Amino acid sequence: MDVCCWNRPFDDQTQTRVHLEAEAVLAIVLGIEQGHCQLLHGEVVDLEIANASDVERRERLQTLIPRHHHYIRCNEAISTRASELERRGFAGIDALHLACAESAGANIFLTTDDQLLRRAARLSGFLQVRVANPLAWMQDKLTD
Repeated sequence: MDVCCWNRPFDDQTQTRVHLEAEAVLAIVLGIEQGHCQLLHGEVVDLEIANASDVERRERLQTLIPRHHHYIRCNEAISTRASELERRGFAGIDALHLACAESAGANIFLTTDDQLLRRAARLSGFLQVRVANPLAWMQDKLTD
């Protein structure tokens, strides 16, 4: 999950979409904690959170992320892949997130970023990981 997802439970919950996405993120966190799915968590997420200007939100984010996860450190292969993704139009941090997910063999990369979701849909054949909104992913899992 990217930082947009981790932030969702702390965003303005008066918007229906935001509230539903927040609930989906919290349900996913519960699933991780119960061992139903595995979190692949990247160094890039930690760096992005560490650079958050809002100290209170940064502390909340660090508390929300389950401690039991597979940690992905950036390396030369990830940097090279991120550069390829940037050339395809992904923003720098998004490219790093995707490259980390691909490197770890993730089944899904979750984001609430509409621009990232649209670009990923257009370039799905180039990506080695499926990209989805957490709410849409949870709805798909419920219908499986």
